[in-house]
Amino acid sequence: MTSSRVAPGSRLASRLGFSDRIFIGTAGRRIAQAIEDGLELVETGLADDVRVADPLADAASRYLYEAGGKRIRPVLTLLAAQLGDGNTDRVIDVAKALEITHLGSLYHDDVMDGADRRRGVPAAQTVWGNNIAILTGDILFSRASQLMSRLGERAIRLQADTFERLVLGQMHETIGAQPGDDPIEFYIQVLADKTGSLIAAATQGGVIFSNAPTEYEEPLRVYGEKIGVAFQLLDDVIDLSANPEDTGKVPGTDLRAGVPTMPYLLLKAETDDASIDLATRIDDGVTRIAEGADPAILDGPLTELRDHVGTSKTLALAHSWTQDAIDALAALPRGTVRDALTRFAETLVERSS
Repeated sequence: MTSSRVAPGSRLASRLGFSDRIFIGTAGRRIAQAIEDGLELVETGLADDVRVADPLADAASRYLYEAGGKRIRPVLTLLAAQLGDGNTDRVIDVAKALEITHLGSLYHDDVMDGADRRRGVPAAQTVWGNNIAILTGDILFSRASQLMSRLGERAIRLQADTFERLVLGQMHETIGAQPGDDPIEFYIQVLADKTGSLIAAATQGGVIFSNAPTEYEEPLRVYGEKIGVAFQLLDDVIDLSANPEDTGKVPGTDLRAGVPTMPYLLLKAETDDASIDLATRIDDGVTRIAEGADPAILDGPLTELRDHVGTSKTLALAHSWTQDAIDALAALPRGTVRDALTRFAETLVERSS
């Protein structure tokens, strides 16, 4: 009788989004099993670490955790840790802390962006209101800080620096580019702060707290940050044609809320009449939505934006950031870890095709 058990490498590859046989051979299977084992520890720990004694705070804190998630940041932390001592207790704590930080940021982001759904469920503020959602995010940030405090000054600084960048990224996204700012460069910095910084902390933390060679820390920090920017640029493209049943989000959620995305910014940079007209119609629609109009009034213009050159340029820009991330891995030793990180980056690009 044939066993239906799925090999660890297959499960891990699926979680990372690719089906290639990266985790093969004795070394590959060992690494895959180590990461699977580490993820079980992370998942069990998360279930405990997001619990709160207060009933309301407990329900709100567990809400998005229980809605699921791919746990990409812990996976990358654990993968980077295989360059050192592997799944040390310190690595598991870092992986949990950074995933909880990510969860907390989702509560805040959804309030700031006015999102209706997250991970296929109603956004937290639609259930409990803006104030409770924001305070829930704060609780989760405090839990992440408690975890990091166990690990000493280096971990506290990593958490604090990352948290500062998350807040600055959200703040700058909220106020927008100021006179004299280049809108494209400004937006890239927002992406680097809001998303890249946390993924960079995940890969960097895997090196630091597994006692891996220190020369791997900077390449993996660069890799994580660039992957984060590429991921968000690709999300800008995918968002314009997203299927709500797959993503749990309405296409063009950010733009409908008045939050610029890269396709829109590149549209605004064009000077031909058709682009100017489309940008004007989008701006008018955003204004009307803010005044209470049905967000569906932007359905047509957003479909046009999906087919505009600004969207194809965004995709090309994402490819460039992805390649820069892969190039940063040249400092790592050849083997399963480097191959898996490379394939993960390549798969980000493929998901947009």
